[in-house]
Amino acid sequence: MMAEHIAARIDAGELAPNTPLPSERRLAQEYGVSLGTARHATRLLRYRGLVVTIRSKGTYIADRRGRPQ
Repeated sequence: MMAEHIAARIDAGELAPNTPLPSERRLAQEYGVSLGTARHATRLLRYRGLVVTIRSKGTYIADRRGRPQ
């Protein structure tokens, strides 16, 4: 599942805290899925607290250092 793969990349440090997540359009292309699927994955990551979306700025990897997991 796309969200699980991105979560694993975040946990592995491949996607560093406070850096932008690629756009949903780019993620859809990278994973070979529809834009709706990429949006759903981003929504799941946001729900899990792995990413934060800032209106008109983009979606960023959440800084979870020092927080209980």
